[in-house]
Amino acid sequence: MAQQRTLTGSRQLLKITEVCEELSVAESTFYEWRAKNRGPRWIKLPNGGVRVRRGDLDAWLETREEAA
Repeated sequence: MAQQRTLTGSRQLLKITEVCEELSVAESTFYEWRAKNRGPRWIKLPNGGVRVRRGDLDAWLETREEAA
């Protein structure tokens, strides 16, 4: 049995459901952002799945910050 390696920090891969839960948005919203190139960078896996690196999500959120 192959041992599964866990990615940590900015290399951690998040499922779309995890990203949407963290942002409190519907998956349809994420896919709309993706279609318009307005969301965080994403990775398409060979099996067709989509993931977002933790570092890419954090960087994208930082670009959305506004000074109070």
